[in-house]
Amino acid sequence: MLIMNGMKISKNSKCPCGSGKKYKECCLRFHKGANAKNALELMKSRYSAYASGEANYIIKTTHKNSSHFEKNKQKWIKEIKKFSTSNFKKLEIIEFIDGEKEAFVEFKAYIDDYVMHEKSYFLKEDKWYYVGGENENKQIS
Repeated sequence: MLIMNGMKISKNSKCPCGSGKKYKECCLRFHKGANAKNALELMKSRYSAYASGEANYIIKTTHKNSSHFEKNKQKWIKEIKKFSTSNFKKLEIIEFIDGEKEAFVEFKAYIDDYVMHEKSYFLKEDKWYYVGGENENKQIS
């Protein structure tokens, strides 16, 4: 059982990514080691990982050349866990540009009282990795 936003999340709870499926039928398989078949699956499963505090998944799916990549794993885990206490309300996919070795996903993540709007960049090597993105965060009034 996971703790999400201070609440217990079971395998039978709705997945944080917003698919409408149960967590066990959606992002849990990625968090347990399955590889995403495309960047959109990776992006959604990373959102769910942040929402559920799956720090190791975030680390394993971040490209080593990403500006987000932190060499100090303990520090990175602590930062992810702290961010994961936020209230992840909703994920909205705006655009998915799929490619064989690179892809882009534009999304809005409604977290606490702000909206994170990002166009993320992903690379495929042995599997898909998050590299980075251009983002714009706005406070919700």
